[in-house]
Amino acid sequence: MSALPVYRTEVREEWIDYNGHLSEAYYVLVFGFATDEVMEQIGLGTAERARAGSSLYTVEAHVRYLQEVSRGAELVVTTAIAGSAAKKLHLAHEMRVDGELVATEEILALHVAGDPARSAPFPEPVGTRIADVAAAGPARPDWVGRAIRV
Repeated sequence: MSALPVYRTEVREEWIDYNGHLSEAYYVLVFGFATDEVMEQIGLGTAERARAGSSLYTVEAHVRYLQEVSRGAELVVTTAIAGSAAKKLHLAHEMRVDGELVATEEILALHVAGDPARSAPFPEPVGTRIADVAAAGPARPDWVGRAIRV
């Protein structure tokens, strides 16, 4: 299994705020699309969601806005698996423009399945894929786990 795919998108006009830059909510939207790509890669894509009601719910997130992003910029998001457990997946996303780090997001996601959705261990094939992707992917970034302080 290869490392996680890179997610790319261009900043759309409607994502620009009153300061002329990418609005903070759209950083999170783009990181969400990158999480969707991770789900496809590890076996929690559209087919599995339909078959088993299996999905990831983000239960905690930490975003760092490092640089302003202008309209039309190409956003490139890479993802590392920062950790995992039976029911949990810890992802670290890095967003770049022209190679420069502009934002990061780490999320803690909980695996859910069934109807109604309840937390559940990852199916064995998904757990194996997570381990394989983590081993093949980039190392856990040094910024993961930082706390907000004044």
